Amino acid sequence: MNGSPAQLVRGQVVHVRLRPVTHRFVYPVFYVRLNLARLDQCNGRWFGVDRWRPLSIRRRDHGPRDGSSLERWMRALLLEHEIDADGEIWLQTFPRVAGYVFNPVSFWHCHDAGGRLRAVLAEVNNTFGESHRYLLRITGEAGQERAACVKQLHVSPFCQVQGHYRFRFRLGGAHHYTGLDYHDDAGLLLKTALSGRPVPLTDRGALGALLRYPLLGIGIVVRIHWQALRLWLKHVPFYSKPPAPIRPITMRQEHEQ
Repeated sequence: MNGSPAQLVRGQVVHVRLRPVTHRFVYPVFYVRLNLARLDQCNGRWFGVDRWRPLSIRRRDHGPRDGSSLERWMRALLLEHEIDADGEIWLQTFPRVAGYVFNPVSFWHCHDAGGRLRAVLAEVNNTFGESHRYLLRITGEAGQERAACVKQLHVSPFCQVQGHYRFRFRLGGAHHYTGLDYHDDAGLLLKTALSGRPVPLTDRGALGALLRYPLLGIGIVVRIHWQALRLWLKHVPFYSKPPAPIRPITMRQEHEQ
């Protein structure tokens, strides 16, 4: 794995809706990847963990949401479900910008001692203040890792809580890629991809990202609502929000791939 305890990834989000009308957008973004065993080594002039910096993350935003060790919590979860991922664990997430963040989804990449991706925890948040975690068992060869799970959380008022997600991960090499296809009961509905080039997170890199995207967190929320307005104007059916899932984590609930 990378020798740096933290990575900065500059890239883009691509989102395509296929039904009942075609709807597509592409946005530039940046995000961070942090080695959970080395979080205390990630602090710098412009980025910090559990301390105020222009860019930061807080442990209480993730996992148990109580500020405790994220690595210990994740390893206990892996052990509980007998997943052989005793290597490095990397958290991929949007950082807080001037203290503010909204993370549609954060990914915890869990590897075995040989560096192979064995599991991913997808930590999903919606704009209603709800969250759900999907613990995914990884299949496929290196560079073509896949996973699937049944949808549990209401994310968009233009999609029902039905069907399943299919994930694709390519985390090796100079370019990272995460693909997410959402299938409802009628078939493939949404295709989303997050990709970018990882580099070590340095003070210079953090400052450059901050200057280029000073409104990252607010921009994500604004864009979500702007795209919702566009869908509404296209007369895409609107669905009321159902109750949140009772269980906060879906454990290895897989779907036929």
